Amino acid sequence: MKFLFRVTLRRHDLVAEVFSLRERVKVPLVLSCNEVKRILLMAPSLKARVMLSLAYGCGMRAGEVVRLRVGDIDGEQKIIRIVQSKGRKDRNVMLPADLLGLLCDWWKERPTGQDRGVPGPERVIFPGYTCKHLSPRRISRLFKQAAGAAGITKPVTLHTLRHSFATHLLERGVDIRVIQALLGHTKLTTTARYASVATGMIAAVGSPLDDLGKVKRKKGVQ
Repeated sequence: MKFLFRVTLRRHDLVAEVFSLRERVKVPLVLSCNEVKRILLMAPSLKARVMLSLAYGCGMRAGEVVRLRVGDIDGEQKIIRIVQSKGRKDRNVMLPADLLGLLCDWWKERPTGQDRGVPGPERVIFPGYTCKHLSPRRISRLFKQAAGAAGITKPVTLHTLRHSFATHLLERGVDIRVIQALLGHTKLTTTARYASVATGMIAAVGSPLDDLGKVKRKKGVQ
């Protein structure tokens, strides 16, 4: 708009009258550990539980979960390699022992109709019905179903699990730069916003009012 008045219309007198509105800063909605546990327990199937566990336990996006291939799972090093995700970047995330066990259980039930002619490492872990892998919308619907069954009334989405992953790590004292790498954020400021919703950290901060109370008690003792 300023360019229009200054360069195109040459109305320098109107440039000062143009101002931009700041974007509203939204605080991410985060689930408690107990709420996440309830959602995972209420997953409608083993496949759903594995996918939701990946979303929370590894901080993965919906598209990253459904595109996972066998070759991305490194059980020896206990990591999952996420290839060409948002921003066309690769990254590694942790592979918890419980999650590896769930993946092994799912592999025994996984449909194999699309495996013909596909090399082992290239096989998708969550094959779809008419395409190579499930759609991100499918896992989002499964999350909504599990959240409803768990009695979660907050306006949550699948991405809330990723927010909760980052916040819970921060509350456990994990370095914010490590969390940045796990999430694949380019800017540290993007990761730092989770400090505003880390309720455990916030609740542990002492208020100046506590000090005033101590002073009063000391005076009373004298």
